[in-house]
Order: sequence, then C-alpha cells, then structure tokens
Amino acid sequence: MNARVGDFGIARFLSEVVHTSSIGMKGSIGYIPPEYAMGSKASTQGDVYSYGILPLEMITGKWPTDDMFKDNLSLHHFAKLALPKQVMEIVDPQLLVEEAEVTQHNENHVNRKNRMHGCLISMVKIGVLCSVESPRERMWMRDVVAEMHAIKDLYLGTGIHQDKQVRSQILDEGSSYLSHY
Repeated sequence: MNARVGDFGIARFLSEVVHTSSIGMKGSIGYIPPEYAMGSKASTQGDVYSYGILPLEMITGKWPTDDMFKDNLSLHHFAKLALPKQVMEIVDPQLLVEEAEVTQHNENHVNRKNRMHGCLISMVKIGVLCSVESPRERMWMRDVVAEMHAIKDLYLGTGIHQDKQVRSQILDEGSSYLSHY
C-alpha cells in the first residue's frame, strides 16, 4: 500500500483563513464532501466524509476516482451495496492473501478468519456511515474512534476488557451507528 495525503482535518486549517472563497473546491477529487460543491464552508462533518473514504479505499483497494465509478456509482455506493453479505467480494484480494499467510500458522484459523470477516464488515460500515451525502447523518468522529478501537481490540483478541455486549454490537450489528446496514 502506498500512503496518500488525506483531506480530513481541512476544516481546522480553512477556519483560520479569514478570507476564504466558497466558490473554490477545498480538497481532492473523490474526498470532497458533496456539500462543498454546493458552496458550504469547510466543517468537521466534511472532514468526517473525507475520513470515511479512507477505510473504503484501504479495504477495497480502489481509489474514489477509479474508472469503474461512473454513472452515479461511487466508492461509497459500491461499498454500501456490498453490505453486509457481499463485503468479502469487494475486499482487496491482497488483504486476504496477507491475512491467509498470517493465519496459516495459527491453530485458531477459523476463529481468526471469522473475526477478520466481522471486523471488515464493521470497518466498511464505518466508512459508509462517514461518507453519507447528508452531513447530519454522518457519524461523529468520537464515535468513529471508539468503534475503530473496539474493532482493533476484537481483531487482535485484546478486547478482554470489553464486555460481551460491546463485542456483539460490533459483529452483530447492535451498535446504534453500525445497525443502519
């Protein structure tokens, strides 16, 4: 994977500039929230949109400007259509190869594979919920951080401090945000 510079956090920098134009686009194509195209000022919810594209990009291995995204198909819609049952079909095959190499030497292969599958679904849900068209319907970053930490702990098996209800919320769609899909 190659690192890319993200546009999330742009609201902080643009709010410091006194004379900003609402006419010019603020950000990179594919990461710009729809409201910016309509003249809205940079906002933290716009940053959430830009952030939401990143997990979708990392998991699918597709850029938001990929040639396949035309005729009203976007990375957001592509991922949303896959939720929850076809997520493994849109996962970048390279991620699955690397995971297979790790789990090949692990006696708990099936358990780890199931955890990985559930975590990927949850991460795609987060990406989709962060990149919805309406800023009011997007997740709040504090909730994104909490969900991502819980997913990481569950995947690594370090979530011992978490109670069973939290783990089931992540994998079984019981979370208030993640239950949308």
